[in-house]
Amino acid sequence: MTNNFLLDWALMAVSLFNTILPLWLGLTVLLNAERRNWSIWLAGCGMILASAFFISHSAILSNGLNNISRGADFWWHVGGVPVITLPFIWYLVVLDYTGVWKTKQQQASFIVTVAVAILLIGLDLFANPLPSFDQVARSDLSATPEVGGLPLLILIYPLYIMLCTGLSLAALRRPSPSERMMGDLARRRARPWLITTSIVLLLVTLLVAWVMVWAIQTIRFSFEPVILTIGGFDLVIETLIGFAIICIGQAVVAYEVFTGKTLPRGGLLRQWRNGIILAAGYGAVISWSFTLELRPIYSLLLTAVLMTVFYGLFSWRSFAERERYINHLRPFVASQRLYDNLLERSDSQMDTATPFYALCSDVLGTRQAHLIPIGTLAPLVKPMSFPSGQPPPATTALFSKFTSPQLVGLPLNAAEHDGLLWAVPLWSERGLVGVLLLGEKVDGDLYTQEEIEIARASGERLIDTQASAELARRLMGLQRQRLAESQLLDRRARRIIHDDVLPSLHAATLKLNDSNENPLVARVLAGDSANREDAVGERFPAGVKTSEVLTLLTDAHHQLSDLLREMPAAAAPEVARLGLIGALRQTVNEELKDAFDEVIWNIEPEAEGKARDLPPLTAEVIFYAAREAIRNAARYGRADSTRPLHLRLTLNDSTLVIEDDGIGLEASQGVNRGSGQGLALHSTMMAVVGGSLAVESAAGEFTRVSLALPKSGLPVLSTD
Repeated sequence: MTNNFLLDWALMAVSLFNTILPLWLGLTVLLNAERRNWSIWLAGCGMILASAFFISHSAILSNGLNNISRGADFWWHVGGVPVITLPFIWYLVVLDYTGVWKTKQQQASFIVTVAVAILLIGLDLFANPLPSFDQVARSDLSATPEVGGLPLLILIYPLYIMLCTGLSLAALRRPSPSERMMGDLARRRARPWLITTSIVLLLVTLLVAWVMVWAIQTIRFSFEPVILTIGGFDLVIETLIGFAIICIGQAVVAYEVFTGKTLPRGGLLRQWRNGIILAAGYGAVISWSFTLELRPIYSLLLTAVLMTVFYGLFSWRSFAERERYINHLRPFVASQRLYDNLLERSDSQMDTATPFYALCSDVLGTRQAHLIPIGTLAPLVKPMSFPSGQPPPATTALFSKFTSPQLVGLPLNAAEHDGLLWAVPLWSERGLVGVLLLGEKVDGDLYTQEEIEIARASGERLIDTQASAELARRLMGLQRQRLAESQLLDRRARRIIHDDVLPSLHAATLKLNDSNENPLVARVLAGDSANREDAVGERFPAGVKTSEVLTLLTDAHHQLSDLLREMPAAAAPEVARLGLIGALRQTVNEELKDAFDEVIWNIEPEAEGKARDLPPLTAEVIFYAAREAIRNAARYGRADSTRPLHLRLTLNDSTLVIEDDGIGLEASQGVNRGSGQGLALHSTMMAVVGGSLAVESAAGEFTRVSLALPKSGLPVLSTD
């Protein structure tokens, strides 16, 4: 080449580096694009063309600038194709990425650039403006068209490159709004890299133009003296091009500027770094062996060893990255001790805050986050915030925008949402169950696609786990309460029968047996069934005080009746007979007829018909929950007896709403000391049958209880 070992080694090393890296980038863009439209194909093929140029460049370097052969001439002309097309491809890619096609200024500039490109292609096809490698080596440029003593190509090509790079730089400075989700943010982050690329390419253009003019004037006399100088300029130019390739690659892998992806991928960024190391290491070692002119077998062995070493390092880093992710996810895969927590007699809830904080700080590295449950699981799950203590923001307006589980996330305006950037919907088989709100990352980077997917899966698992644990805890508490009540009722029944009823019956028996005037009655009471019919119609003897006997028997009857009345009923036959709405009407009209000044029924006929078709036990659960809400309104709705109180019941296709205009939930708890345990119990039972219970209240205005009916197709309780 130049017969300078260090210069030859550096030239070949940088050339191989520039061969490997754009080829990897081109394949990455084409294989990972979301939609392979013409601009994606153009960007990917442009990078592959850049690699093809440096393939020809490396081949020419390997032959030596003094070695004239058909192979050198072939690679010389092969390299001319990307030299002409690449600047125009870069201009087209930037135009499409920035979206400035429709401006009149860019349209005029585009027409001029296309005209110059067509002129160059026509010259290359018909006028032979590019001398052969043999002519360049012999300093013979007489066969090429000239203007003023300079080849026509030397005059047109620098202007062409400056036009393409300059217009690209102007487009990058004033891009149009992006139609891609998070596209504007990605543009802002990637624009410094792309602008740097255009500036470097413009600098390369000026340097190439100057070197071409200088070289043409010099090689007319002799080519040998300028080989070393041209080699130095070649090293500088290809180093600048290598830097431009790195800038483009950084924009591609860090912000997915040409792939169309919504979010960058952390794995792609790691592979890009590995690709840089591979290209640099491979280029340095192979160019060293080639410059030393080692035997081909040694170069082959070096290549084999180098590939093995890099593959081993890549495997090691892959395992290390896997271990890092496992350590970050350990709080999520570790046991939550759900079984032990259920068996412990404690009101404490399962700890889901620790894995949530681990997700926010260790996995996502976010400054703030909020996990907000919605839908049927909202009564069972409490909102969580990171850092703790921050109130969750209002998210009702966002729910209508989550229409499909395929939606990864919704970008937010940080100024309008207290610094929050992302709203990640959380789904289950029941539909939308929550939303995860994410703020800016601590390091200021964009969230990667892997991070959003991990956040989504973790948020769904946290809500599902906490809802399941809370539901199981409430059911376990309910079962314990029922067992305790059953034991108390059993003991009370035994005590009343043993201490009150049996002594009364025994006393009545003794009073009857004290009479000697009617032994027939005594024998009947003693169990003589043969004389029972003879005793029918007989009056008690005069010696027995019948009033005392009747009093004892009446008291025993009342005690047994009260005991049976206090025992829990097994079913609610009125719901099955009258239907859900009919049973509620009966409750309001009979049990609570004087509790409200007015009761308004807004019942859709179709909804009432669907309510009648509910399974019996499901209808009973909804009835008991609605009755509890109505009773609470009657009991706690008034601050005093003079306050008006109205009740409104509304039933549509999916929801039963019980609303009163009383003093509100918080005020009623302060005045009447309601515990709220009844609604918590019915909320649990509603969740069991596939529905939900939600409570809204405003002090002094209203209390609204919404019962979401089970959706069709969900498993519900039945009597089968």
